[in-house]
Amino acid sequence: MDWGDMRVFLAIARCGSLGAAAKHLGVSHPTVGRRLHVLEQVSGQVFFRRTAQGLILTDSGERILGLAEEMERSALAIERRLAGDNDQPEGVLRISSADWFASYVLSPVLSELTRRYPLIVPEVIAGHRLFDLSRRDADIAFRIVPFTEPDIVQRRLTTMSYGLYAGVEIPSPQANGEGLGLITMNIAQAHYPDVIWLQQLYPLARTVFTSSSRTVQAQMCAKGLGVAVLPRALGDQLPALRLLDAGEPPPGRDIWMGYHQDMRQMDRLRALADLAADMIGSD
Repeated sequence: MDWGDMRVFLAIARCGSLGAAAKHLGVSHPTVGRRLHVLEQVSGQVFFRRTAQGLILTDSGERILGLAEEMERSALAIERRLAGDNDQPEGVLRISSADWFASYVLSPVLSELTRRYPLIVPEVIAGHRLFDLSRRDADIAFRIVPFTEPDIVQRRLTTMSYGLYAGVEIPSPQANGEGLGLITMNIAQAHYPDVIWLQQLYPLARTVFTSSSRTVQAQMCAKGLGVAVLPRALGDQLPALRLLDAGEPPPGRDIWMGYHQDMRQMDRLRALADLAADMIGSD
């Protein structure tokens, strides 16, 4: 069995259907089905069973799953090492960050990067998902929590200040927040320090809107739906918002930059890491 066959096998095992696996691999549904049929035919084993919940591994599939994952780790290590050995500052550079950070903090860095190195093509994957750098889901990531994965080179770039905002036409809220609407992170991020700070500041207020996107929060705040805690880098640049004086500012968040250690020699990654450290870094 070659790596191509195992790649299809792993995609089906993780995605649970041929269609989802095809989308993940960037190929057609029939292609995945054909590769699985050939794999099972050659091996003489059935690796998946169809259920109402999708495709699940049979006992034969379970027995080779660990071996397939070992093959994947080896293949990805080879890809990372080859990419790291490329001494030309050109090619696609996959960058993961939150949407607001990409738009309002990282964009000047990327503009300067492409000006200095026109053959580098930045590909920004904006969102709150924490990508697996060992699988090369992204080459480099910027996020507000430290990296805990093994073999990751990371650096704290700066501490981002946050502020409390309301629409420019909205009157200042009462001290206890009675009648006030709160715009916050969604349930999965309800433990964020700024969410807790906002709820404690206005104990009588009611949550009226949640989103994992700070950019969406800012737009709803600008429409007068309620108050929101936003990164100053975002909120201060939107004329439809005004910064409120809450007595003390919301807690800030550290910004971390990280990449897999095998990618340290990739010129285009080093170029971005150095620029980000110079243009964003505070220490």
